[in-house]
Amino acid sequence: MTHIFESVKSLFTPVLPLPPGISHYQAPQDSPTPYRLHLRLEPDGNGILIINASTILHLNPTAAELAYHLVRQTPEDQMLREIKKRYRVNRQNALLDYRNLKEKIQILIETPDLDPEMFLDFDRATPYSQAISAPFRLDCAITYQLGDSTTAIYSPTKRVERELTKEEWFGIFDKAWSYGIPHIILTGGEPTLRDDLFDLIAHLESNGQVAGLLSNGLKLVDDIYLQTLLQTGLDHLMLTISPESTESWNALECVIQADLFVVTHLTLTLQNAITTTQTLERMAKMGVKSLSLSASDPALQNFLIQYRDQAAALGLSLVWDIPVPYSAFNPVALETQVDNPPPGAGHAWLYIEPDGDVLPTQGVNQVLGNALSDSWEAFWR
Repeated sequence: MTHIFESVKSLFTPVLPLPPGISHYQAPQDSPTPYRLHLRLEPDGNGILIINASTILHLNPTAAELAYHLVRQTPEDQMLREIKKRYRVNRQNALLDYRNLKEKIQILIETPDLDPEMFLDFDRATPYSQAISAPFRLDCAITYQLGDSTTAIYSPTKRVERELTKEEWFGIFDKAWSYGIPHIILTGGEPTLRDDLFDLIAHLESNGQVAGLLSNGLKLVDDIYLQTLLQTGLDHLMLTISPESTESWNALECVIQADLFVVTHLTLTLQNAITTTQTLERMAKMGVKSLSLSASDPALQNFLIQYRDQAAALGLSLVWDIPVPYSAFNPVALETQVDNPPPGAGHAWLYIEPDGDVLPTQGVNQVLGNALSDSWEAFWR
């Protein structure tokens, strides 16, 4: 009788979700399409699957469990046995669902700009509208140092008394990883001015986190330096270009040929706005695929719209939600020091200053806490 009771009870007992946590898979080097998958399981069983740190899929508990086995590379027979134990589903349907999800994810891997809602029948949430247990990304300003040729008038160095040590940043990266934050962008200032940059990126790589860098790229013309960055584990780069600088164009030429995803950032100024048409055409001819645009003055708003349209016509993908390094023409004050910061600020991403203070986003000077001295729960609330 006990066995019959337990069997009947199992038909009505909700399936407990898998334990919350993060799983990571990186395709082998000989894979035809290199990619990374990060799956974060939330406490309620829902999942967030992040493909190449850019495409975010919100999964219900059943899809999240299938994605869990995909990311962990569970053999199909073992996956089917575990699914059958937990759900009232036959082997054929379970295998069909698994292979269907796997096929859809593969399409997203191979076609990054494909709309998953329109073509793949995924339920698509309004960006940043979901309740999440932690942000998707941390923007870490590891220094506010600037190069000798850059004016420091816009750099908020007076508010930051010291820079965290390498070991302190390691602790922040580890804590972020334990909370399921897969994506770290190292910015500044000019982050290549830190002698321990390679060590910081290597630590992110050892955790399995996606590592991005925002830089003027001037050090990257040194091929040994650039190759060391790549071998250490750098995943993507935003290069800020100064159109009037030959050194800046040389840096872009070097990085565009590397095995690296590159976004070029251009700040429109009163000085360069008239010649930006030629600048964008030159970028496109060099092979630039992605562009971040901003303006240093509200009077340039019409130019910003004009060049946004031109960039699209040239086939350049536009990136709007990544911060830019503080520089001589820093657009942060114009874009984010306002009453309405970007919708993902303080939710999809957080910004950490060189001393560990946590802000909702770059340029919004509301200190939520300190990543070293405060718990993640405290400033996440």
